[in-house]
Amino acid sequence: MRRRDFVRHASAGLLAAPALLAAGRARAVEPVDVELALAVDVSRSVDAEEQELQFRGYAAAFRDPRLLDGIARGAIGSIAVCFFTWSDWNVQELLVPWARIDGRESGERFAAAIDAAPRRTHLYTSISAAIDYAATLFGQGYEGTRQVVDISGDGVNNSGRPLAQARADALSRGIILNGLAVLDRTPPPAQFANLTPPLDDYYRDEVIGGPGAFLMVAEGFQAFEGAVRRKIIREIASNPPPGPRVERAYA
Repeated sequence: MRRRDFVRHASAGLLAAPALLAAGRARAVEPVDVELALAVDVSRSVDAEEQELQFRGYAAAFRDPRLLDGIARGAIGSIAVCFFTWSDWNVQELLVPWARIDGRESGERFAAAIDAAPRRTHLYTSISAAIDYAATLFGQGYEGTRQVVDISGDGVNNSGRPLAQARADALSRGIILNGLAVLDRTPPPAQFANLTPPLDDYYRDEVIGGPGAFLMVAEGFQAFEGAVRRKIIREIASNPPPGPRVERAYA
């Protein structure tokens, strides 16, 4: 039973029977400030060095005292976070399952799990399938005041169902979609140069959505570590202040 439903039923006097109390305990979830699913692009446009920069950037973020201090300042003082990679419409891999982060030790465990996770590269870029997969992960032992998907990538959707459909379905469930667009300074082949919009515009207009949603733009993979730290600190704020819809990070 979800925590807010439990409170509502209790106030109505519906949980007096021992059997109902036992059922409530059996379905108990742990309250956290935010449920945060980290979705990392491992399509073929991300080479081995760039993939390593992404993994190291996320690991470094959860070792950063500024991030851990932000978590401690929440109403509950903890968040739940998981880490998965995505590529083709049928390729999503949960590398680090849900974990509660509430301080230096739990942050280090999560960072170490990212360090130890396998690095694999696939082909296409299915942001839609990444959103669909992320939506299935929430509510697994934790209940946050917000459910947030943090999607990092360097390309547009080119596999799976239309992105607009996946985005609309997630937003209808109250899931917030934030983006971390990585601007690769290697120009695309000339025949593709005019076929897609600028990636930052694409993520802003087609990917992010929900209350307070925003886009962090990393100006190249070398800027990724600073971008991801700033992004997560903003995402975990208990009462996120109004901020720019698009932020930029530079190496």
